[in-house]
Amino acid sequence: MSALEAIVLGLVQGLTEYLPVSSSGHLRIVPAFFGWDDPGAAFTAVSQFGTMLAVVVYFWKDLTGITRTWLRSLRDPAARGTLEARLGWYIVLGTIPIVVFGLLFEDEIENQARSLTLIAVMLIVLGLALFVADRRGRRERDVSSLTLRDGVLIGLAQAAALVPGVSRSGATMTMGLVLGLERAAAARYSFLLSVPAVVLSGVYQLKDIGGPGGAPVGATIIATVLAFVSGIATIHFLLRFVANNRFDVFVAYRVALGALVLGLVAAGTIS
Repeated sequence: MSALEAIVLGLVQGLTEYLPVSSSGHLRIVPAFFGWDDPGAAFTAVSQFGTMLAVVVYFWKDLTGITRTWLRSLRDPAARGTLEARLGWYIVLGTIPIVVFGLLFEDEIENQARSLTLIAVMLIVLGLALFVADRRGRRERDVSSLTLRDGVLIGLAQAAALVPGVSRSGATMTMGLVLGLERAAAARYSFLLSVPAVVLSGVYQLKDIGGPGGAPVGATIIATVLAFVSGIATIHFLLRFVANNRFDVFVAYRVALGALVLGLVAAGTIS
């Protein structure tokens, strides 16, 4: 992987991780468009450290408050009913599905699931699901109204994003809308829920960076730094955007990109 590839893919990772368009799908599609090698699942997972750090910096106050209160609730029953403690439990429980399915289907995720045809189909299918959820959702609940059931269901939706093209943020925000959350609340909780999943995935995949068939260490570092910078900008943009706008632009983009990839694969232009 060249420095140019690392720069491009780092920016792509940061710009697409928190938009509902699938960063892992883009990290497979963009190299295919340019004729580059597939950077692999390990590069995708580790470069997500940059976007994870962007969430930690952006939501530092929220995350530290949730962590402190959740830890206190383990020994102090009086703290267990607070919003921060409940969110801590929901995030922990919501992370379990993606860990379990990620370990069970590791080989399929790293190999068969990186098919461009599958990615394109998932872009279209989840785009349409997001469109329906955005239109039909009540959008009347904020983060403080989240329940254990909500936490589990959104966690299961997050696990679906193990398949490139689904989009972790897209799946969790779609489920949030289905459950009646406001757009901004669905996006905010999606960001908070992403932290443990991204950390665990990146740590687990570190062993493959620099190894045979894996991306070089230097290129991965460049991409991770750029993912952090562009990730902060993306989070800020999305939270402002969804406060007053529907997800239509992202739906249209997903469907158009999915159709384009399917057409190019069928024509043998990319593979």
